Amino acid sequence: MHSVKTPFGALQPSKIVCVGRNYAAHVAELGNETPDDMVIFNKPNSAISRQLHANLDEPLHYESEIAFLVINQTLAGVGFGLDLTKRALQSSLKAKGLPWERAKGFDGAAVFSKFVTCPEDRLGLEVRLHVNGELRQHGGVELMMYKPLYVLSQLRQFMSLEDGDIIMTGTPAGVGQVMAGDQFEGAILNNGEILVEHAWQAI
Repeated sequence: MHSVKTPFGALQPSKIVCVGRNYAAHVAELGNETPDDMVIFNKPNSAISRQLHANLDEPLHYESEIAFLVINQTLAGVGFGLDLTKRALQSSLKAKGLPWERAKGFDGAAVFSKFVTCPEDRLGLEVRLHVNGELRQHGGVELMMYKPLYVLSQLRQFMSLEDGDIIMTGTPAGVGQVMAGDQFEGAILNNGEILVEHAWQAI
């Protein structure tokens, strides 16, 4: 079981629950339809990696996200996460009406910063990603179609959330392909101040 660093010690998520199509600009850049309700998919614990890969059978695409840590059924921690996607495979699966797990739940499909204590007012949270010093993604809760507490309430209606589980809340516009050697610098901010940041070099 893979673990993540949190204010509560190293925890092993039983699952990563992901919200898709939560930022209108990202929906538009991929040419997707705006859904009538939240798009939800899971990544297994085995998807968590400490290394950022550029290619696993095919090129990977990055999606930076605000990630929440669940403790006692609350959003207790927050961190930076990268949702890695096999985009070509995902497009093929979507065209056939098939599930996305092969394109989203593979080993190495998620990397995270450490988690820090989540502020009580989550409305000021933002995600920011620089690649090779260039700002690629920046967006926050104010741009989300489904805000964090609403996401939590909806998930709890049909799913048991265990301590250490992670909720990834979608990605703003600016996704792209990971290239070997790229330097990724991700940060979570609250009202403009950095809460947590992490850097990876893609291999």
